[in-house]
Amino acid sequence: MYQLFTYGVCARLSKACAIVLTLAAPAAAEELEILALGDSLIQGYGLMADEGFVPQMQDWLEAQGHDVTLINGGVSGDTTAGGLARVEWSLSPGVDAMIVALGGNDVLRGLDPAVSRDNLDGILRVAAAREMPVLLVPMRAPGNYGPDYKAAFDGMYADLAAEHGALEAPAFFDILLPDGGDPSGAADLMQGDGIHPNAEGVARIVEGIGPHVERLIAEVPGES
Repeated sequence: MYQLFTYGVCARLSKACAIVLTLAAPAAAEELEILALGDSLIQGYGLMADEGFVPQMQDWLEAQGHDVTLINGGVSGDTTAGGLARVEWSLSPGVDAMIVALGGNDVLRGLDPAVSRDNLDGILRVAAAREMPVLLVPMRAPGNYGPDYKAAFDGMYADLAAEHGALEAPAFFDILLPDGGDPSGAADLMQGDGIHPNAEGVARIVEGIGPHVERLIAEVPGES
């Protein structure tokens, strides 16, 4: 009887101690989810599955010690209008932050920069309604549309970032061509179409964008 009593007391004490230790232990940090909303430059057009922007950026972030899942929200050929149309359902409940890299296909179609600006503004408003930090990646217009078009298009990203309190990253091709010029000046970093970066080009872009994604991570509540 004494042995049974002793065993019962110890068992109850063990359970109590386990509860106390569980409550006292620090909660494990939850993995962050970041949506990368973009076009073929995000989707990984023409590249092997592990060579695109999302998998290479995922590897880069993990190498820096970040527990983050990067979601590929890239759709080849997408415009800012397409991004606005799908941003609501792309932002699943678990997403903590968003990278927005859209506008290149607007330029290829010669769309009015004012329309592109309104679409990007709509995307940023969706994020703001969710109190979600955003990293805006600008695109650049070529000079053949004229100086007014280029000034309006290139300038809208910084303006929108300032208006919405979003972070701004360097443009992809500004990283590949730090001294300026068109993509033909970085032929060794481009695919045969002269528009999309190859795996090495993406690696260069990731190195340039990575620190800005770390800034985005720091903007997530509880991560600073």
